[in-house]
Amino acid sequence: MIKRLFTAHPTSVGESYGEHFRHALAFSATMFVGAAACLVHALIPSMCQRTGSGIIARLHDRMVVNRTTTRQP
Repeated sequence: MIKRLFTAHPTSVGESYGEHFRHALAFSATMFVGAAACLVHALIPSMCQRTGSGIIARLHDRMVVNRTTTRQP
């Protein structure tokens, strides 16, 4: 039961726990950068005008490409 809690989802996307952890951590860090850029833009509209949306687009592309290349039959 406990093992399944940590391995069911990573296995379903074709990753080990460690691989999934690294990918999720990298996404999290990138999302924090995007959130900070959006906060700066909210405070000073002339700054970071495209940073947040660019980060979201790149993350989406990475996730979709990864999903289609590693999904197991």
